[in-house]
Amino acid sequence: MKQIILLFAAMLLFSCKSPAQDSKKEEFAVVKTEAEWKEQLTPEQFYILREAGTERPFSSPLLNIKKEGTYVCAACSTPLFKSEHKFDSGTGWPSFDREIEGNVAFSTDYNIGIARTEEHCATCGGHLGHVFNDGPQETTGKRHCINGDALKFVAENEE
Repeated sequence: MKQIILLFAAMLLFSCKSPAQDSKKEEFAVVKTEAEWKEQLTPEQFYILREAGTERPFSSPLLNIKKEGTYVCAACSTPLFKSEHKFDSGTGWPSFDREIEGNVAFSTDYNIGIARTEEHCATCGGHLGHVFNDGPQETTGKRHCINGDALKFVAENEE
């Protein structure tokens, strides 16, 4: 009986799938080597976009932009968020209640020990931030909490 229990426990242990096994290598339209990304991006942008880093809160110059326009990926210029959907979340990161549909990809991130929904540029795979369900209830209820270094702002009259 003891052997059966041990055998069952071993089968259970080795048959479990970890989150790391789930991560499929997605294919993106824009693919570059690490050296190419490092040449193109600032060190801060590389840390955020390619290494899934997080910038210090309240450090982004994009936080206080009030003009109309579009926030695009700092790596590939894909339009990601519109200024009309930006709001002050008080968190210290640019926040939006919705993305430009189809231009943002989502995955599950366990980096801090709990599941969070991570956001990536759907064109180049660059890490943008995370989306939470504590946004404005009068709109979508979502808070896309985005690293400013992952974005560039294009004013409406410059598009």
